[in-house]
Amino acid sequence: MLCAIYKSKKKLGSYLYVANREDFSLVPSVLLEHFGKPELVMMFNLLGRKALYNVDCNEVLETIKRQGFYLQIAKQDDGLFNSLSEIK
Repeated sequence: MLCAIYKSKKKLGSYLYVANREDFSLVPSVLLEHFGKPELVMMFNLLGRKALYNVDCNEVLETIKRQGFYLQIAKQDDGLFNSLSEIK
């Protein structure tokens, strides 16, 4: 499965993974407001041989299937977006 990976210009070290390029329809608007305008980093095959930095491909894949997106935040900024469950 290909996914699109976007970085945040507002929150250093934060990345948003979505199944389809430029499709943020399943991402809560509040999250997008905090994330800022997403900047495409790359398209990535989650089922391929390459690994992602600091995140498990299977976790990303399952989360995208379940909720439509995956949010990776910098480990040093745990309070970045509060709790994802609060944003929904």
